[in-house]
Amino acid sequence: MAKDLYDLKMEYLEYLESELHRSQKTIQNYDHYLERFVDFVDTHCQSCDPGDITMDIVRKYRVFLNRQTVPHTGEPLSIATQNYHAIALRNFLKYLAKNDIPTLSAEKIDIGKNPEQPVTFLEDDEIIRLISAADGSDVSSLRDRAILELLFSAGLRVSEIVALDRESINLDRQEFSVRGKGGAVRIVFISDAAKKALELYLNRRTDIDPALFVRDSRRGRKDTESGGLRLTTRSIQRIVKKYATKAGIVKNVHPHTLRHTFATDLLHNGADIRSVQAMLGHANITTTQVYTHVTNKGLKDVHKKFHGKKNT
Repeated sequence: MAKDLYDLKMEYLEYLESELHRSQKTIQNYDHYLERFVDFVDTHCQSCDPGDITMDIVRKYRVFLNRQTVPHTGEPLSIATQNYHAIALRNFLKYLAKNDIPTLSAEKIDIGKNPEQPVTFLEDDEIIRLISAADGSDVSSLRDRAILELLFSAGLRVSEIVALDRESINLDRQEFSVRGKGGAVRIVFISDAAKKALELYLNRRTDIDPALFVRDSRRGRKDTESGGLRLTTRSIQRIVKKYATKAGIVKNVHPHTLRHTFATDLLHNGADIRSVQAMLGHANITTTQVYTHVTNKGLKDVHKKFHGKKNT
C-alpha cells in the first residue's frame, strides 16, 4: 500500500533526527511548515499522495501563505516566514526524490530573497554602560556580569552560552570550543575582562551543577526546561534586557545584539571578514556580509577625506 504525504512527512522528520542529527527545534519547525502544506494538499486534491504535488498546487499554496495572518496580531506572514515554508517543502521533495518516490522536482521550487534587516549593535559607550550595569558583588550579579562579558567577548549565540559546562571552559588558555548550528564545532576566545568575570563568578559557586551558568542554588528550585539549575535561553534574554534598561539604553537589546556588536567591533578594528566569519561560525560568507555597514562607513570616511580636495 502506497504511503500518503502524512506518513512520508513523519518518515522525513525521523530522517532529520536520526541521520542528519538536526536539533529538536529544527524538527519542530519543519513539522509545522510541512503539516501546513500537507493539510493544504489534502484539502485541495482528491488524494494526499506525492504525485499530487504539482506546480499548480504549489502556486496555489504560496498564494494561500501570502494571505495568512499571524495569530493574535493579525499581521500577514513575513516574507522570511513564507520562505521558511518553501525551504522546508523543497528539502522534503529532495528527500522523496532520494527515495525514488515520484513527485515534483525540488529544483522547481523558487525561494524568494529575504528583505535585508538592519543590524542593531551597541556603540562603544553603550557596551561599556551595559556591562558596567552588572556591578553587584553577590553571586547573581557576578554571574550576570560574566554572561555579558562572555557574550560580547566571544560572540556566542544564546543557545551556545546556555549549553556551556564548567569543564568546557579553559580559563588559562582563554579559549574553548562550542558546538553551533548544524553541529559545527568552532574555537572561541575570551578577553581578559571576560576571564576575570568568570573567575570571580565561579569562585563564588557552591553548587555542583555542571552547567556554567545556573540559577541561584540557594532558592532550591530546578529549571523545568533543562532539568537542573542551568539557565535557559529565556533567562539569558531577561538578564540582558534587565541591564540594558538599567544602563539607560533605548535600543531593543537582546543577546544577539551583543553578537552583532562583537562582529562589528572586530571589523571596525581591522579584522578581515573571513576571520570574522570563522569566529562567528557562519557556514556561508554571505551571512557575515550583513556587517558590511562597518566597511561601508570606512569607505564613507575615505570619500569625505579625499574626494573633491584640490591640490594646493
